[in-house]
Amino acid sequence: MFLGKRQMQVERTEYLTDGLTPEQAKKHRKKWLRIFDLSGSIVTAIVIIFVLFTFVFRPASVVGESMLPTLQNGDWLITVPQKEYEYGDIVVFTPDENMTNHEGEPQNGEPYIKRVIATPGDRVEINFVSGQVIVNGETLDEPYILALTKEAGDVTYPVVVPEGKLFVMGDNRNNSRDSRTSGVGFVDEETVLGKAIFRVLPFGNADIYENFSQDE
Repeated sequence: MFLGKRQMQVERTEYLTDGLTPEQAKKHRKKWLRIFDLSGSIVTAIVIIFVLFTFVFRPASVVGESMLPTLQNGDWLITVPQKEYEYGDIVVFTPDENMTNHEGEPQNGEPYIKRVIATPGDRVEINFVSGQVIVNGETLDEPYILALTKEAGDVTYPVVVPEGKLFVMGDNRNNSRDSRTSGVGFVDEETVLGKAIFRVLPFGNADIYENFSQDE
């Protein structure tokens, strides 16, 4: 009986080592353990990235020229939801049921990308002769815009931003459909997907706030 068990152990050892010495078999097992560990790390990383891009980071593409010169058509941005949005934030938001296009039809399709100009409680005035935007009596210094704000919409000023809303405009002031038109109006914060924090494409040009300072 003892010899039978010993013989089975020898045969099992020969089967496991597949003709390798004990040292070679040990190295072989370590190699596969490293591969399994690496595979597990890759799967874990993929899951984490999926969760982050599903619930935290959101990619957004720029369509059109309303944010020139800051953003170009075809740029890709990464956005992050915020508890509150501030003046100067570039935000991505979805059209709500009240938004209409140039023909007055319901606006459906791509999200909007605009800059926050005023937040709840702010009083906004625009002098379309001088092209200046005034918030709470202070004229904004706007180095990020393409040209002065000469294009008026159908909104009558001054306006006070309601609670839970934002007043937004594109940096290309004379070619942007934004809060200056009643078809867009004040943006409900509930429709904001997030603040754009940097540009991922094209590569090498990540900073989208280089012409903006919160102190301005």
